[in-house]
Amino acid sequence: MDEFPETDCAQPDFWSQRYQSGRTPWQLDYVPEQLAAFINALPACAEILIPGSGGDWRTIRAFHEAGHHIKAIDFSPVAVERARKPLGNVADTLILGDFFSYDFGPRRFDVIYERTFLCSLPPQLWKNYVNRVAQLLRPKGKLAGFFLYGKETDPPPYPLTQTFAKNLFAGRFELVRSEAVADSLPIFRGMEKWQEWTLL
Repeated sequence: MDEFPETDCAQPDFWSQRYQSGRTPWQLDYVPEQLAAFINALPACAEILIPGSGGDWRTIRAFHEAGHHIKAIDFSPVAVERARKPLGNVADTLILGDFFSYDFGPRRFDVIYERTFLCSLPPQLWKNYVNRVAQLLRPKGKLAGFFLYGKETDPPPYPLTQTFAKNLFAGRFELVRSEAVADSLPIFRGMEKWQEWTLL
């Protein structure tokens, strides 16, 4: 898939080069149906965090326009700059920083939204991801969104398997919803599941 070593995908430059060259086949230009329904069903003024948000400004705006308190974070300066432009007066909801080390202070979130972030990380970082999500959620908070399942071919992305996911989240989260996705992008078709995991 790439001329770069796969370990580079844990570095900002790996992703910035893709945004600069237009190699972003994961980029959505719509809000998926399951996400829209989830946003509308949330209690008013929910605290939301989107890690690894990339250029997905539509999702940020959708949460904001539904009245929720949204923060998004990405460590690629190119992705952040491009997403901020169409966000206009809500551009300050998007942080340039590293999800794993950024200081959110005492703020904790009701929902952490997942799409293409976990599968962009080398599997050796997945446990760190689970620990960080658990740290930033409020009690009984949710990790919700689109999770990629299948066989690894030419990563990234790094898809989950059912067994790996069960072991990864064991003891920290309970899977409360898992559904097939009908409106995936072509590259993810048949591989995405909408899932909601509740912090134990």
